[in-house]
Amino acid sequence: MRATILCAALAVWAACKPVDKTPPGSEPPAAPTTLAGPVGVVATKVLSVEGFLTPESVFHDSAQDIYFVSNINGSPTAKDNNGFISRLRPDGAVENLKFIEGGKNGVTLNAPKGLALLGDTLWVADIDAVRAFNAKTGAPLDSVSLATLGAVFLNDIATTATGALYITDTGIRFDDVGAVLHPGPDRVFRVGPDRQVTVAVRGDTLGRPNGIALDPVGKRFIVVEFGGKSVLAWKPGDKAPTVIAKGPGGFDGVVIAGGKILVSSWSDSSVASYETGQEVKIITGVPSPADIGYDAKRSRLLIPVFTANRVEVWQLP
Repeated sequence: MRATILCAALAVWAACKPVDKTPPGSEPPAAPTTLAGPVGVVATKVLSVEGFLTPESVFHDSAQDIYFVSNINGSPTAKDNNGFISRLRPDGAVENLKFIEGGKNGVTLNAPKGLALLGDTLWVADIDAVRAFNAKTGAPLDSVSLATLGAVFLNDIATTATGALYITDTGIRFDDVGAVLHPGPDRVFRVGPDRQVTVAVRGDTLGRPNGIALDPVGKRFIVVEFGGKSVLAWKPGDKAPTVIAKGPGGFDGVVIAGGKILVSSWSDSSVASYETGQEVKIITGVPSPADIGYDAKRSRLLIPVFTANRVEVWQLP
């Protein structure tokens, strides 16, 4: 990533942290780290895998038992068709670095970010479109443009049992010198099973929405603000979200893991839980933690380290 674009990306994700210069390859497991919080949570880093190119999201496909990693490979807003999706095994081996690659085999993929699965279909957020691929073969299946509705910066995706997609639009752009602009508006789009696109909710109360996850128990979506400091809950039909917790802000990813709401923050290089309405640190000291994933089979948190081109895997208690 060029220096100007990297600085812009750092500004966007609210961090200017030093990049880890560790050698290529997988690091050995780190010692357990006891972290701040009312219950003294202990998390253990079990894997650190290098060699990615601006990794933005990690998603566990439980059926195949594989981790998909989205690689922007450049500017988050450039339509350069050089983005790619990697397949990473749970043991840390990169099975296929460029399993799906922009510009190859009929694939268009510019700056892939959030990932989601519906059956064997892998959905990818890509600037102003969502693209579908066969999760087993990587073959392109579909592409839904949201450009006609003015999509600016599609970021994360959540799926529902009905087959609908809900996609956040953070509403930001970079100018020619890497400065961050916010033309907005802040929105969550819905793409129905029939591919009809609508605006599900919009407004400044979304705080430049980044991560989104379905909370099946609460029958609601959890949305986290990049531009603010709130963890939000929203149900389809509501005109605005409600604030359920506050934290350091600069939020990126969110997952529902074993009933916990886990959120990554660029502002203080952490992952914390918020289901009680209070912030409880789970992991600290991870610079630029982007769109986190969850491996329910192993109770692992999957963290793409955006500015360091690696993926870290942490064992949760």
